[in-house]
Amino acid sequence: MVEGVSRRLFTSAEYHAMTEAGILSEDERVELIAGEIVRMAPIGSRHAGCVKRLNRRLSRLGDRALVSVQDPVALGTSDEPEPDLAILRPREDDYSQSHPAPADVLLVIEVADFSLAYDRDVKIPLYAQAGIPEAWLVNLPQRVIEIYRDPAANGYREARVLHPGERLSPQAFPDFELTVEMILG
Repeated sequence: MVEGVSRRLFTSAEYHAMTEAGILSEDERVELIAGEIVRMAPIGSRHAGCVKRLNRRLSRLGDRALVSVQDPVALGTSDEPEPDLAILRPREDDYSQSHPAPADVLLVIEVADFSLAYDRDVKIPLYAQAGIPEAWLVNLPQRVIEIYRDPAANGYREARVLHPGERLSPQAFPDFELTVEMILG
C-alpha cells in the first residue's frame, strides 16, 4: 500500500445499498470478499456445464436439502461470496427473507477453470473460517475434485484429492453417492 493511501472497505449493508441505488447491477458478476468488491471471472462453457451437471445430480436430494446455484452466502459483515453451488438446510421461506448464513450451509462447491488459484487460496479458507463443514473444489484443468472438511480458523484440517474412478458423498448425506466422472462429465 502506498503511504497516505488506504483502501475503502465495504460492509454487506453498503454492498446491498449499492445494488439498490443502481451503482451495481444485479447481473454484475461481483462478490464481496473481506470488504472488497471483487469482479468474478467470466463463466466459460466447460464451467457452466459442470455447474448444470452438479445441479441436476444434487437436486435429487429432494426435500432433504435446497440446492442454491451461484447465490450469495452471508459469512459476516464484510464477506458475501457466491459459490457455484451451496447445499442448504431446508427453510420454510427458501431464504427469501435473508441470504443463508454459515449455519445454514451443509456444503459449498466451487467449480474452477480460470479461477483455480483464487478459489483455492481465498474462497476455500474463507469458508473454513466461517465454519462451513465441507467444501468441494472441482478442479477442471486437472480433472480432479478437492474435498475439504473439518473447518478451523486457519483453513480446513482435512483435504483429499479425488480422481476419475473414485466415489464421493456429501458429509451431510453419506447415502448420496456420486462419482468423479458424474461431476466432471
